[in-house]
Amino acid sequence: MGGSAVVAGGGIGGLAAALGLRRIGWEVTVIERARVLDDAGAGISLAANGMRALEELGVGAPVQEAGRRQYTGGTRTPDGRWLARMDGVALERKLGTPIVGIPRATLHQLLREALPSGCVRVGAEMTSLDDSDPARPRVGCEGPSAAAAYEADLVVGADGINSRLRTAMFPSYPGPVHSGSTVLRAVTERPVEGPYGDFELTWGPGTEFGHIRFADGRAEWHAVLNSPAGVRYADPLERMRRRFQGWHQPVPALLAATRAEDVLHHDVGELAAPLPSYVRGRVALLGDAAHAMSPHLGQGACQALEDAVTLAAALATERDTASALLRYDTERRPRSQSVARAARQAGRMGQQLSHPLAVTARNAALRLVPAGAAVRAVLRHAAWTPPRLT
Repeated sequence: MGGSAVVAGGGIGGLAAALGLRRIGWEVTVIERARVLDDAGAGISLAANGMRALEELGVGAPVQEAGRRQYTGGTRTPDGRWLARMDGVALERKLGTPIVGIPRATLHQLLREALPSGCVRVGAEMTSLDDSDPARPRVGCEGPSAAAAYEADLVVGADGINSRLRTAMFPSYPGPVHSGSTVLRAVTERPVEGPYGDFELTWGPGTEFGHIRFADGRAEWHAVLNSPAGVRYADPLERMRRRFQGWHQPVPALLAATRAEDVLHHDVGELAAPLPSYVRGRVALLGDAAHAMSPHLGQGACQALEDAVTLAAALATERDTASALLRYDTERRPRSQSVARAARQAGRMGQQLSHPLAVTARNAALRLVPAGAAVRAVLRHAAWTPPRLT
């Protein structure tokens, strides 16, 4: 079974969906509303399930080559004491695939380079969905590089947490909500030397500071803070330097190696109410459009990659598109919504805890967790085997 598809959204999920569909013989057009692909988003840590999906999509090798395998690190307190250590070697041994840290811009570029020229139309914003013809949904567009409309056998909504396609499909759905956190992040301007881990998190009351080391020596850092929505700072970098003054290294060094203009600030939203379905007719949602989750498990992009492979595999093997989309929804909705619930719970028990007694109790409990139990907790979400794409 082959056909034509329009993918709304040129982020990780949308590009991965396009790669998967092309690998099974479909013609694909990706429409992306941004007119300039600046690929903001700092960095990303790809767990084994995300890497396995990328391998099935044919881009696992270049991503590993451009990324940095994450073997050392863990979770600490602001004074530097360890709460839990990460053993990336043991995880790779069990999963057969490493954890990889990579700049988002690099990952986006590698995904785009694996698609043919002209497949991605930038500056093309979706304005409407017409699925009155059950066999040929039609997406209205506007923008300098957009046709007035795109008609296809399948429309894939990978247009993010504020998805217009999701709203068109489920107009009564309440939409995203604020998770209670805000995140500031950046990639350092220069390498930061020192004996620190490949991937670390530090938990203070209502605060998380984390970093990912990259292959070129630079690092991505992020600060997740309990905060109402809409709070912004006149000088975000200076605010972070004051906020984390006195925290263990490399926190001050990472902030010192950052340019003020590189700091991104976003409130963390999520789809707290689970969608009743990821499909309607010949329209399918994936990634944040379907299951936007808090970042506390680092699984958002990995789940989008799983979506892309599962969708392509279903379309490659089922007798018709309707059967394939039913299978996609049946397989992906329970797992991705379960991971979203686990991420929310991880935030409540981790970064978002602010009461001193609760923080003390959490820290004591973490220090008592055996190493094997910590590995099993990671395996719970990362031990995913992708379906084969033919």
